[in-house]
Amino acid sequence: MNENSNDISDQYSDTELIKNLPGFENKYITVNGIKLHYVESGTGKPLICLPGWPQTWYSLQPVAMQLAEEYRVIIIDLRGMGTSEKPESGYDKKTMATDIHQLVLQLGLEKVSLMGHDIGGMVAMSFAFNFPEFTEKLIVLDGSHPSEGMYQMPLIPSPGTFNEKMDGKMPYAWWMGFNQVKGLPEQLLEGRFHLLQDWLFNYVMIDESKMTELERAVYAAAYNDKESIRASNAWYQTFQQDIEDSKHYPQLTMPVLGIGSYISYNYMNYGLPFVATDLQVVGIMDSGHYLFEEKPKEVLDIVLPFLAS
Repeated sequence: MNENSNDISDQYSDTELIKNLPGFENKYITVNGIKLHYVESGTGKPLICLPGWPQTWYSLQPVAMQLAEEYRVIIIDLRGMGTSEKPESGYDKKTMATDIHQLVLQLGLEKVSLMGHDIGGMVAMSFAFNFPEFTEKLIVLDGSHPSEGMYQMPLIPSPGTFNEKMDGKMPYAWWMGFNQVKGLPEQLLEGRFHLLQDWLFNYVMIDESKMTELERAVYAAAYNDKESIRASNAWYQTFQQDIEDSKHYPQLTMPVLGIGSYISYNYMNYGLPFVATDLQVVGIMDSGHYLFEEKPKEVLDIVLPFLAS
């Protein structure tokens, strides 16, 4: 697989984007029967970083270089993301966590800390549930493992809650349902994914200008073809399997840090204590969902002491 396998223009290829992160390198590895793309820099204890939807490894750009000053930072394009492979199946979070576990084994790492945002937080938690002996610490930002609470999400928004910005008390995430539909989203969005993406960034961020034009163009290019839309929607279409898997997991005993935006803090503060015994939950209440872009300094001020403690 080459870096432009999805017809991503050279301007937004991994080769060009890595130039914005001096010291980082593009790498590929075959794990669990698929090829994953990741970028890496730094020395010290390993920190695995897992991005969310609709983004790629580049979403860590605002914090990656500072993290790499103290840690071996490995940012992975998940199965179905960016220039990682997009197979027809395997998008349940346990299989995706197994991808990461096999990468850890191949790199000869004994224990890793993980930091995941959004869908990446779901995969990071699944890794911790399934491979606790390999998990040093776990950080999840605005995303935790699917649970039965998802079945209570509204089909119709409560009166007065569906406005220009997402309501923190009564969030309406209609795309969670839309992404369940097989076959149709890619027909509607191929070649114009930016329409959904830009609406989403504006809706779930307090200051949408913090998502730069370059970043918007990078992600629009990464999700603009049918295969990329199909694969990323499959992360959502496996939630029922993820929920069933979660019923059999023991509590997490390693140190866990949850970081929530104004949208997710209350939900994480309520839900994470059910699954983790050594837990901190911190809210960045003046940020929307894309915390790395809106509040990179605040994220680092929380993450670095947690990792060092």
